[in-house]
Amino acid sequence: MADVKKIATRESYGNALAECGEKYPNLLVLDADLAGATKTGVFKKAFPERHIDCGIAECNMTGIAAGLATCGKIPFISSFAMFAAGRNFEQVRNSIGYPHLNVKIGATHAGITVGEDGATHQCNEDIALMRTIPGMTVIVPSDDVEARAAVEAAINYVGPVYLRFGRAAVPVINDREGYQFEIGKGVLLREGKDVTIVATGICVSAALEAAEKLAADGIDAEVINIHTIKPLDEELVLASAKKTGRVVTAEEHSVIGGLGSAVCDVLSAKLPTKVCKIGMQDVFGESGTAAALVEKYGLDGSGIYETTKAFVKG
Repeated sequence: MADVKKIATRESYGNALAECGEKYPNLLVLDADLAGATKTGVFKKAFPERHIDCGIAECNMTGIAAGLATCGKIPFISSFAMFAAGRNFEQVRNSIGYPHLNVKIGATHAGITVGEDGATHQCNEDIALMRTIPGMTVIVPSDDVEARAAVEAAINYVGPVYLRFGRAAVPVINDREGYQFEIGKGVLLREGKDVTIVATGICVSAALEAAEKLAADGIDAEVINIHTIKPLDEELVLASAKKTGRVVTAEEHSVIGGLGSAVCDVLSAKLPTKVCKIGMQDVFGESGTAAALVEKYGLDGSGIYETTKAFVKG
């Protein structure tokens, strides 16, 4: 994938907000003193009167956004995932989730690809936290194209949405004719008959790489991109599991409460299937380069390939 264009989805987030600013006059962007890192500074430059820097006060920012939503505005609150979902959980639950307000949460720097900032900033629990809030939509884009599409889809969706973006540059894989983003609808990227790899976020491109390696071993892997964790595309997951009989999930998140858990919930209830969950195995991350950490924790193409091969053979 050396020749593939790469861009961080946090960059896509900032660019998409700025692009949507003219089209959606009710769009407001709030940030917690991190506009440079979350890339909402791009929107601030274009629409300074519609960008609010709330300072290092994420919980207060959430309350402000909730109030703005009651006035017909479409506010996006922005911070690192560790703060937007972690520090902020009570306010998101009670001020946004409970009254089901039209607030969007742009959480950047999610997962271990935060890299050198280490375990305190590597939020691998945010999907689990947001999934538990009734009525919360949870979206994890896989690349630049999907991230931009997800931002506009969130603007047009009425209700709370959690969008998860990353710090590190990732391959652009959806720049193809006919690509369409729809909240709640997964994307079948590769058909196969021996095993299904259901991936989200940065693990989607890695899953495609793994599928190529598996094909060389005579293992025909189906690859599904689940960009919306909640609501999950149950129909697509069930149809694929029925065909292959084995499912692997891959995510840059804890295997507890994230994509793997969501997939297991539906399969255990409707089509009991053997599942292998690839992700952070109930451990904290550590400081290191994004590439080194992804490799160490088996979330790259080679790691997904090795784990899936062992699962199929085993």
